Amino acid sequence: MTTPIPVLMPQNAETIAGNIIANHVSLEDFEKYYAEDFCEWVEGYVIKMSSNIEHDALLRFFSILLATYLELRPIARFVQASFMMKNPAFPNRRREPDLVLVLNTSATQIQPTFVDGAADIIIEIVSPESVSRDYGEKFEEYETGGVREYWIFDPQRQECRFHRLNAAGLYQMVKLADDGRYTTPLLPDFVVDTTLLWQDPLPGPIKIVEIVKLMVSER
Repeated sequence: MTTPIPVLMPQNAETIAGNIIANHVSLEDFEKYYAEDFCEWVEGYVIKMSSNIEHDALLRFFSILLATYLELRPIARFVQASFMMKNPAFPNRRREPDLVLVLNTSATQIQPTFVDGAADIIIEIVSPESVSRDYGEKFEEYETGGVREYWIFDPQRQECRFHRLNAAGLYQMVKLADDGRYTTPLLPDFVVDTTLLWQDPLPGPIKIVEIVKLMVSER
């Protein structure tokens, strides 16, 4: 779609992480012209998201994993980019996380095109151009906004981080079990086996179904 806003870079554009494709863009124009094209809106700047084969593979893996789990344990809903989140702590920003999970107790947050408020779990998969944004800007935004858990998966570094809000409202990184597994009280029976994440290829749909059935039956 042809964008109606010229690209005019201001003096402080370097403070915004990512590929800026437009600025001085209103929220209305962002939602009309950019939101469906994998872009984010930060203080009037439009940032174009990028991807690569590792990012896409991991996103597909987690989408199938969560969809399968939630069919057996229908306690939440999840959406993925280009679905925006409206963070109450940052009204002039609209992020498009890779995956957003909202428990049924907060189901009214899911609107037709955005999540209205802090999600329960956000998953970001790091691309080479999103390093500072995922580890920095979004970490602060999700923490301040009250996202209960923030999971970061970095294929380039083969690293994963699981952050959970503590009583003070600050993220603490949760240590994995000795076997490399992560569990969360928000998703009973659900297990992230981090030893699988850097395989090439990643498990496909049939294997993922087997994994989920096993994790649910074991616990």
